[in-house]
Amino acid sequence: MKGRLGSGESGTMRRIALSGHVVDYRLVRTRRRTIGIEIDLDGLTVRSPRWVTIAEIEGALRERDRWVVRTLEAWRGRRRDLLPREWRTGAPIHYQGRELALAVFPSRRPLIRVDLFDLAVLHPDAPDETHVAAAVSHWLREEALRLCVPSAVSFACALGLPPPPVRLSTARTEWGSCNHRGEIRLHWRLAQLPPDLASYVVAHEVAHLVELNHSPRFWAVVERLLPGHAAQRRALDDWTALLAA
Repeated sequence: MKGRLGSGESGTMRRIALSGHVVDYRLVRTRRRTIGIEIDLDGLTVRSPRWVTIAEIEGALRERDRWVVRTLEAWRGRRRDLLPREWRTGAPIHYQGRELALAVFPSRRPLIRVDLFDLAVLHPDAPDETHVAAAVSHWLREEALRLCVPSAVSFACALGLPPPPVRLSTARTEWGSCNHRGEIRLHWRLAQLPPDLASYVVAHEVAHLVELNHSPRFWAVVERLLPGHAAQRRALDDWTALLAA
């Protein structure tokens, strides 16, 4: 299940005025036959054949200027506050949809505890931020499995299927995936999502065990597993920034 488009491609940064706004965009020349316009957490990207002129490219942008500006504003409003900037006491971090404060302490043995307000990190190398970050990331991976595997088993059982193999993913483009062998991969940052959104991701991938597509039959299976799932599907977009962290 996609979260955001891939990044890391080379391109040229350009600037254009659209609907009274100055907009930066990345131009990537490709072998495609048409102009493609994409907006995600990284901003506006235009993919174009090499033979198309800049005037033609910017003409295409102006034809969709209102949509471009509106969509860019929507992406900028998404939860960039979820991206960790510091790994020290007092820094915010999300766990199961709740914003907690890191509390870092030196300790002989590494240990992580959660209460209503804090995510306490006890570590021999505290307050070294690199070690704290590694410890928390490892703990979140364990939490993702602990929280999501039982849901996958339960959803599969509801469909009369055996428990599927579940592995963790570090993909920057999707919350989860399911292949033709019936293997499910779930992003380790699901532990940071609100539980209902994490459940939706799991239900989505388990439904692919029956329908490996996004046909109406597939969405009917998702609805069977998680009635009213459309609300979670929409809300998941606001957490897309986590995939880029």
